[in-house]
Amino acid sequence: MLTVFGSVVVAIMMLAYWLEPRSRWYILAFALASAGTSVYSGLSEVYPITVIEAIWALVALQRFIQRTRSEALA
Repeated sequence: MLTVFGSVVVAIMMLAYWLEPRSRWYILAFALASAGTSVYSGLSEVYPITVIEAIWALVALQRFIQRTRSEALA
């Protein structure tokens, strides 16, 4: 079951990354999927990937906030 969870969140992450230019909401989906991948790797005890994916989630969340602010100003 853990492998299915990991496969689903990685697939969502890749799809959201591909669709990012279309909407800021895909950036948020990417951030959430990255957080899910971090949880998956933590449960799989692959801690370096856990840290990297957590950082990716934070970076994507920051990009979501910046894009939301820039769209509000436009």
